[in-house]
Parts: sequence; structure tokens; C-alpha cells
Amino acid sequence: MKPPPFDYRRPATLGEALGVLAEAGPGGKVLAGGQSLIPLLNMRLAAPARVVDVNRVPGLDGIEAGPSGVRVGALARHAAVERSPGAAAAQPLLRQALRLVAHPVIRNRGTVVGSLVHADPAAEMPAVLALLGGSVRLASLDGERDVPAAEFFTGPMESAARPGELAVSAFFPALPARSGTAFHEVARRHGDYAVAGVAAAVTLDDDLRISAARVACVSVGPVPVVADVTAACGPRPAASVAWDAVAAAVRDLVEPEGDIHATADYRRYLTGVLAVRALRDAASAAHGEES
Repeated sequence: MKPPPFDYRRPATLGEALGVLAEAGPGGKVLAGGQSLIPLLNMRLAAPARVVDVNRVPGLDGIEAGPSGVRVGALARHAAVERSPGAAAAQPLLRQALRLVAHPVIRNRGTVVGSLVHADPAAEMPAVLALLGGSVRLASLDGERDVPAAEFFTGPMESAARPGELAVSAFFPALPARSGTAFHEVARRHGDYAVAGVAAAVTLDDDLRISAARVACVSVGPVPVVADVTAACGPRPAASVAWDAVAAAVRDLVEPEGDIHATADYRRYLTGVLAVRALRDAASAAHGEES
């Protein structure tokens, strides 16, 4: 199929981009990597009146890594973030998750921020942002605002971005010392969206007992499902945790739906299995061990 007709704009500055987006109002759509938008247009699942291609806007492809975390610009490609040594050092979960995103060809073009704005509940990057308590910076002609992850994802394929706003960057916070992360998922074919997936972050105390444990689950709700499982995991060493009870606790928190790929019961069961796997690997990483 071919996309419906639309007005195409290719601004050269951020100010120009915000101007044409403001003119378009609810009918405007931003094109960055295009790995989600172009298929939606071709299948006529989206019909914006105006597409604003921001690929010529300078200054939006930055990856800034530091002790506090990683800020990723709107045009930073998945592959660039995945391969960034600074980003991996400041927040290892980014690289762990990005290796699971589709295929290398798609990661070479797709953008991290675009994936966040697309807000697919089966995608990895929204879960990463939600687990870490990150934020998305939105710009418009009225200025900028930072929206916490807990408020950014409002429903399936829906975010807090308003008409006329452009997501210019996202911030992924670093974790405290003696913390580890992991991401596990199951897909029918490599590169497909996950039937279920779990990102985990674990922090150990001075006695190497689990002092904090959180998971973010994908494909089991309208938005990433974030759960604090510290009470089920700690305070005790990872080897002493009753992992079956942790799996049961996570399963109780999700409400997946069935489809042609998996039943709801299978998704719920799988989420418990993946949560334990991710939490154990995150605890090992916090110990400084390779999983």
C-alpha cells in the first residue's frame, strides 16, 4: 500500500521545526528514524496532515554520558547508543536492551527517542526508561519541559507529547554503586517484538545483600509494568532468595492479554520466569560477576 497524501516539511533548524509543528497542530507528525512511522503510513494506520522530517536539524544527535547518567538526543540512532562506550559505562542497561531491538539494519536507522515517543508496550526502550525513572525532554514554541517516565507513557502507542511538541532528548539515570542490570525476553523469531520481556535492576548493600530490586515488564500491559520487588528479594544474598516466590509476586502484578502469538496465561507464566532470570543476572552483575 502507499501512504495517504501529506504535507512534507524538512526544517533546517530547531526553531523552524517547532514552528512548522505548531502550525500543523494535531495533524503534525515527526519523522526521525522512520522505522515505526513509515510502516504505519504505508499500511494507512496513520494519516498525518503534515510530516516534519527533523533529520537536518543540527544538535539533536548527541549522546552525553556522565556520572549522573546518559542523555540521548532525538536523532541518536539505536546503533550509535549501543556502541557508545561512555553510555555503556554510565548505564549498562541501555546496551543490554538495545541488542534485543529488532535487527542491525533497523538499529542503524531507528532512534532511541523515537522508540520512546512511539510508546509501543512491547518495545524495550520504554521499559528501560520506566525502570530507571528517566525522563523525556519536550520542546515547543512555549519552551521546554521534562516529563518523568511514570507520566510519559499514557497508553498503547500514546505518550504525553502534545501537538506542537518535539521530543528533543531523553535522560537515563545511572544507578548507585554495587548495582547491576539485565534484560531478558522471548520472541517467536529473533528481532520480533517480544512475547514477553523483563528488565531488572538490583542494588546490593555493604554486606552484599539485595537492598533494592525492580523489574519492568513488556508486552503484558498497555504501558511498561514496573514493579518494586525489594520486599520479595531482600534483604538477603541472591543465593538465599526464594525465587519461586519472586516469580509468583511478579505474575500477580501483570495483566497480559492473549493474541495469535501467545495466550494470556503463557505470557504471565513467562514473565515470572524472565523476571527471575533477569533479577539473578542483575544481582550477579552487581557483584561484578559475568552472567
